[in-house]
Amino acid sequence: MAQAGPVFTDQSHTLPAHAYTGGWEHFVGGGVAVFDCNGDALPDIFAAGGADPAKLIINTGAFSFAAGAIPDLTGVTGAYPIDMNADGHTDLFILRSGANVVLSGGPDCLFTDATRAWGVPIDNKWSTAFSAWWDAGQEHPTMAVGNYVDRDDPDGPFESCDDNTLLRPADDGYMAAPLQPGFCPLSMLAARDASGAMRLRVSNDRHYYVKDGFEQMWDIGEERFLTQSDGWEKVALWGMGIASRDVTGDGRDEVMLTSMGDQVLQIAQSDGTYAAAPYSVGTYAQRPHVGGDGRPSTGWHAEFGDIDNDGRADLFIAKGNVDQMPGMATRDPNNLLMQRPDGTFNEASADAGVASTARSRGGALVDFDGDGRLDLLVSNRRAPLELYRNETADTGHWLRIVLRQQGGNRDAIGAIVTLAGQTLQHTIGGGHAGGQLFGLHVGLGALSTVDVTVTWPDGTRSVHSVDADRAVTLHKP
Repeated sequence: MAQAGPVFTDQSHTLPAHAYTGGWEHFVGGGVAVFDCNGDALPDIFAAGGADPAKLIINTGAFSFAAGAIPDLTGVTGAYPIDMNADGHTDLFILRSGANVVLSGGPDCLFTDATRAWGVPIDNKWSTAFSAWWDAGQEHPTMAVGNYVDRDDPDGPFESCDDNTLLRPADDGYMAAPLQPGFCPLSMLAARDASGAMRLRVSNDRHYYVKDGFEQMWDIGEERFLTQSDGWEKVALWGMGIASRDVTGDGRDEVMLTSMGDQVLQIAQSDGTYAAAPYSVGTYAQRPHVGGDGRPSTGWHAEFGDIDNDGRADLFIAKGNVDQMPGMATRDPNNLLMQRPDGTFNEASADAGVASTARSRGGALVDFDGDGRLDLLVSNRRAPLELYRNETADTGHWLRIVLRQQGGNRDAIGAIVTLAGQTLQHTIGGGHAGGQLFGLHVGLGALSTVDVTVTWPDGTRSVHSVDADRAVTLHKP
């Protein structure tokens, strides 16, 4: 059984110096990408730098880190790891205020700019969101890029949201097509929604779209936005980040949407729609929980992860004022919401030691030292990166599941993993300006052996009997 609460120790001093900086174009963004770039089974870090150069940070083991070599890139708002060419080396799709860049991964964390070589169209938009999936029969991914304010609009910035972009595989690389209308997205996620269909959820910043904008859902198969006739209600919020996880145990993902003020947990319904969680669930996190600032909070990156490995997904939310907005809390502590057996959540970040009041933006829950406990990385605006080691005692059993299959979609993006009453989707996207490609971490509680069912992207299934407390690679038969 896990103890009463989680415990973390601050290991930020082990990281190379880095912060996310810049003016108006970097009020948003500041994400981190986490992945293994040298095959040593330790997660490495790519951190957006805004006005400063982005940084590659190599995990050398035992909470020791070193700066890696990478092309000099400024204007970076975020990045997502993705193996675009199925060569076994993780690539990076890098979002920028300016032309986006694709870095091709190679051995020993060697990265080269492959944007032109791979035929990725180049523009000068301000990109702030990303998600990717593999369409049936395609060897290369389809990628959605969310673009923020159109900086060339003389009447902007308000009501001047740019078009988003779909990048589809073509004979000579990728073909760009507009995804309209755009309402200034800060997060996108392609995943199976409450209906079971593959759809692209787009969370938009109400601060800029002001009129006639709302959260969006684009049906990938039908290539259209859902409307109220589909049961898609028009919800308008200051959308910053998306986190998706089956919290209720019915096999459908709930969705966490961060915002200014309320953080909205949408509960998946049996009819394929969503309903806002009752206040008693404990996830709204609308004001600072320590420090005495009574003004509303501003949420950014959100991520589910089982902190104590009890078999219940917990929730981290990065918080921080946009810059100096007087109506919002200026010392806004991050949240660590621990899920109770009854499905409600309890705030634990202050007691756990992770209630930072820096202007946090991006984050990642990932096991940096291989001990089976999820550690915490936080990216901050105009403040150093933070790293916390999970030292929670008496945690449950665990697994880290890596999926592999033949073909272009080597990492089996779009697969669904079911075990021990839990269902997890393997996706690229969500969060705020950053994500992970380092396997699925699952807490198992008292279970030392489990059957893992994988529904692969093509719909076939395989069952694997697996011993706990290790990383395991499951191959499609």
